[in-house]
Amino acid sequence: MTSKPPSGPTNGLANIRPAIASLRPQGISDISIYGEQFDDVIPLWYGESDLPTPDIPRRALIDSLNNGDTFYQAESGRTDLREAIAAYDNRLHGKPIEPDRITVTASGMTALHVALQTICDTGDNVVLVTPVWPNADGAVAVMGAEPRRVALHYGDDGFWRLDLDRLFDACDSRTKALFINSPNNPTGWMASAAELSAILDFARDRGIWVIADEVYKRIVFDQDVSPSFLDICEPEDLVFAVDSFSKSWAMTGWRLGWLTAPPSLFKTLGSVVQLTNSNSPAFIQAGGLAAIQQCEPFVHEFRDYCAAGRDIVMDVLGGVNRIQISPPQAAFYAFFAIEGETDSMALAQRLVREAGVGVAPGISFGDDSEGWIRLCFAQEPVLLRTAVERIAAMLR
Repeated sequence: MTSKPPSGPTNGLANIRPAIASLRPQGISDISIYGEQFDDVIPLWYGESDLPTPDIPRRALIDSLNNGDTFYQAESGRTDLREAIAAYDNRLHGKPIEPDRITVTASGMTALHVALQTICDTGDNVVLVTPVWPNADGAVAVMGAEPRRVALHYGDDGFWRLDLDRLFDACDSRTKALFINSPNNPTGWMASAAELSAILDFARDRGIWVIADEVYKRIVFDQDVSPSFLDICEPEDLVFAVDSFSKSWAMTGWRLGWLTAPPSLFKTLGSVVQLTNSNSPAFIQAGGLAAIQQCEPFVHEFRDYCAAGRDIVMDVLGGVNRIQISPPQAAFYAFFAIEGETDSMALAQRLVREAGVGVAPGISFGDDSEGWIRLCFAQEPVLLRTAVERIAAMLR
């Protein structure tokens, strides 16, 4: 007796959640894969520096492993690390932040997912200030919620600006959160203290959460830390602040972050982490503890490294008539447009082929970024200058 073939669709995509089936590949991944077929491409497409992690956290990780710290940990993170993070944010923001507001997560991305899992249901929406790194609205979409994008405006003066009225008008009875990435990836825009205060007042009035992605808050070129919701919010305000060790301490590959939240949610968020990945490894947390307690000098050195990269980019690309570019206020990206170029992926591919430079196409950050290009300037100065001079030569 022969068995009958299964009835119905056999394509695996037909049998998974629509929110997952509809996910688009990231343009940054696409262009990096495209670039693999070419030799001597200078890669500026990813959001990370070429600097390795400082010695202090690396030694702390090795010592932790040698001490046998390879067992399960508390889901919310090691007590000593949560205390150190609370003390760090207390110092930066001048407001008491207790350890029961800190949940350690396996990356800033995981912190965002934990926040969204905690508050979003199918049919809800999250309003995002854009352009924004592609994982943000993707994370909203996989929850079954609707990402609503409100684009920054690039003014004639070369500054990106947020229209608060448009942001607030995008909210309705199904809005669960406002997502604010400041300092912003990819534009380098940074919200002012007055803008953050207005957003928090609006969210309080509506009972809406604020999810603040502040992973670039120490990479600011005219002050020590960017304006933050943690400067102004009270402990039980509906605010999630996402942060990470990835950027300021050059620890992208470590996958360690944290979420600052109301203390009443401490046990709840721990339960969500338990269901997500149980806990962050003890030896990774040991490295994070060493970084946040002992590597403040590196944070300042890294900011200077990024500032030097920004100067190189502006010196070279700022002199090309076809390029629309202005110095970013913060973060380590140049986001620019080229006269006559409307297909950012096609342009990024040409830059790989003809200039030997890898950049991120603007379409990666949403349709409202089409025609723009992002490059990461947290790079070794000689190599970075070579890269941008190649770009300038191709576009002149």
